[in-house]
Amino acid sequence: MATITLEGSPITTNGELPAVGTTAPDFKLTSKELDDKTLASYAGKKKLISIVPSLDTGICEASTKRFSDEVSDDVAVLIVSADLPFAATRVCEGVGAARAITLSMMRSKKFAKDYGVLIQDGPLAGLCARAIIILDENNKVVYTELVPEIAQNPDYEKALAAL
Repeated sequence: MATITLEGSPITTNGELPAVGTTAPDFKLTSKELDDKTLASYAGKKKLISIVPSLDTGICEASTKRFSDEVSDDVAVLIVSADLPFAATRVCEGVGAARAITLSMMRSKKFAKDYGVLIQDGPLAGLCARAIIILDENNKVVYTELVPEIAQNPDYEKALAAL
């Protein structure tokens, strides 16, 4: 379990992020086309996984746009949230995050549980904590950040440098 804050109030997650150097857990998430996507769907690519509580917030929009704009073409920018695929797509189109690939936990919270980001208590219980996980082409974890305060941005420079 990890403790983070929401506007200064402590809340907990169900576990810890995958450790650097380990192989990331596989997942099954829903794409904007309502297809199931797994790590194999992005085989051979580096993956920046931006995990957010909801894309429909200022910080989530801003981080999605920034990562979409600043990563190279050989990186899959995966944005994971509990949002419905339709809403997530609308947000990305609205902010011009053309390279962002939105993935929804609408069918299962297994991703959040396996990655240790499922919020256990407080007003956002059942959503994901804000986190960044970077995987190499072989799905090895090369960087992680669990953002300590949900209402703050991730460390963009460190995440981008890890790519």
